[in-house]
Amino acid sequence: MRVLIPVLVCLAACAPEPPTVVGRASVIDGDTLEIHDQRIRLWGVDAPEGRQSCDDAQGKLYACGRMSANRLDQHIQGRPVSCFEEDIDRYGRSVARCEVDDKDIGAWMVRQGQAVRYARYAGSAYVVEETAAKRDRAGVWAGRFTEPETWRRERRGR
Repeated sequence: MRVLIPVLVCLAACAPEPPTVVGRASVIDGDTLEIHDQRIRLWGVDAPEGRQSCDDAQGKLYACGRMSANRLDQHIQGRPVSCFEEDIDRYGRSVARCEVDDKDIGAWMVRQGQAVRYARYAGSAYVVEETAAKRDRAGVWAGRFTEPETWRRERRGR
């Protein structure tokens, strides 16, 4: 019995935290989901805004914000999403790491070039994915684009 109790304590302490929210997600944009009427901002990534345009490899303008949201929606394909809250943003949204089939959605978005690593918040997370996306000229990295944060700031100044 003396051996069993420490093992049980360790197992309980080492058990992963359960997700904050699980369910079918609606895609709001390339870095925002809604599950059970709760808005969730994907932690550590920043996707082009819905009205944002980018230049493709040939310099032709395309709706990269809509493309990002569409690619996220296709990736999720109605499967259950599990989100683990990291923070609450200034708009009251949950900021969370979200997964589909136990795979990080933010990492997938960055690797596909459909979002960039939000360095200010992500620390060293997603560096490998962003480096690979740049190397492969995936998504927004195929052409020219304005960082989403800069794009938002420029629009607020108008």
